[in-house]
Amino acid sequence: MLERLDYVKLAPRRILDAASGPPGRGLGKRYPQAQVIALDFSLEMLRAGKRAFLGRNPLRLCGDLERLPLAPAAIDFTWCNMALHWLSDPLPALREFARVLVPEGLLMFSTLGPDTLKELRAAAGASRVHAFTDMHDLGDMLVAAGFTAPVMDMEMLDIAYRDPASLLADLRASGQTSARTDRPRGLTGRRHGAALRAKLAPKATFEVVYGHAWKGGRKDPNVEPAPKTVRVFKRMP
Repeated sequence: MLERLDYVKLAPRRILDAASGPPGRGLGKRYPQAQVIALDFSLEMLRAGKRAFLGRNPLRLCGDLERLPLAPAAIDFTWCNMALHWLSDPLPALREFARVLVPEGLLMFSTLGPDTLKELRAAAGASRVHAFTDMHDLGDMLVAAGFTAPVMDMEMLDIAYRDPASLLADLRASGQTSARTDRPRGLTGRRHGAALRAKLAPKATFEVVYGHAWKGGRKDPNVEPAPKTVRVFKRMP
């Protein structure tokens, strides 16, 4: 995603790193004059990246993608890396991204597509593995949220493992556990685990979807720019 910014003419004053996790260095290094706002639902994630910023006036916010604690038209560039697939419906978050962006502001994101973890889905059953949104549907959602000229593409990554147990351990270690509201809540037992490992192919497919779009609307020279102070619900100490 950072490499794709080489082809975009952009000089943002304020950047939203939406669902940042532990805040990284990439955006601050590329745009040292911009204020980077790292937002995540997890307070501990934000604290883990406390010293990771480059750039001026870093701000960490604990908040929800579907109810961003930001004023309208406060952001010039929204960046969302590997987060939208955790939402049951990405559209409310995309509408929030549009709300907080200035007219002609840029949204850039990556997420996972429907072929992701297809081996695990075949072995464990569809009810135990996330369903991921198709990139064409994401493009339609961008238009519905008020964005123009959406560009979508994808790549397939196949990761081979020594055995199925290594694949499952890697998913657990990376935090990729099921967050489905309809997932089975009881303990499955050793027999289920053994059957799953017996059926599971020792590889994992990831369909990585990339998208970017511009918020619709022209900048009106008679309208004041976004305020320098961002209104927030909660600011971390």
